[in-house]
Amino acid sequence: MQTQPGYDPKAIRALFDEMASTYGIVNFISSFGFAARWRHQLVEGLPLTDASHIVDLMSGRNELCRSVAPHVAATARMTAIDISPEMTRRARKHWPFRVEILLEDVLTWECQPASADTVISSFGLKTFDPAQQEQLSQRVARILRPGGTFSFVEISVPPSPLLRLFYLFYLNRVIPWIGRLFLGNPANYRLLGVYTEAFGTCQHFAECLRQQGLEVAETSYFFGCATGVRGIRPRI
Repeated sequence: MQTQPGYDPKAIRALFDEMASTYGIVNFISSFGFAARWRHQLVEGLPLTDASHIVDLMSGRNELCRSVAPHVAATARMTAIDISPEMTRRARKHWPFRVEILLEDVLTWECQPASADTVISSFGLKTFDPAQQEQLSQRVARILRPGGTFSFVEISVPPSPLLRLFYLFYLNRVIPWIGRLFLGNPANYRLLGVYTEAFGTCQHFAECLRQQGLEVAETSYFFGCATGVRGIRPRI
């Protein structure tokens, strides 16, 4: 396994600033549309209401808003948090519900305790090492109100040795080429492969959430090519 780069906010900000113009299309094409499907599945089954306050962590270009929109009315609101100025600048801002975009590092963001009905996030976990995943789990527990729910999804390394072999080859060799095809920097997309391989799956993050007293269920998508966690903060 390759050594994961440390979570340096400046490096992460620079990485996603540079990828902002190509990330959406490369993500969609390189995942054969599965990334969009996994975002929809992340949202399905959450008890969203027309009065929900939803917090999207590592929100990128607000892609999760598309998955949330069919489930809420105009009275719902979302707070979207991302570290990249370019990602937030390019994020779609007009949705059929109110979206507030905050340029923040989620690990230092001064969040209001017990203010969120639901916390969601797609494809942002892989840039966190195990210690920072623990910090993030503390943030999730802090921001959720009692009875509040959460759901995360992340690209992961599948357990099947044969599938893993082809998957890592695709991740480390083919996706950077696709990035180059769309005028992106292939080194950036290769680095995302390094992060993914070091991340493995959501299993460690799930344990961190449990240590915060949250009820957690682990999920797997397409033979483990993506994994997720979802659950609830108990009322008592």
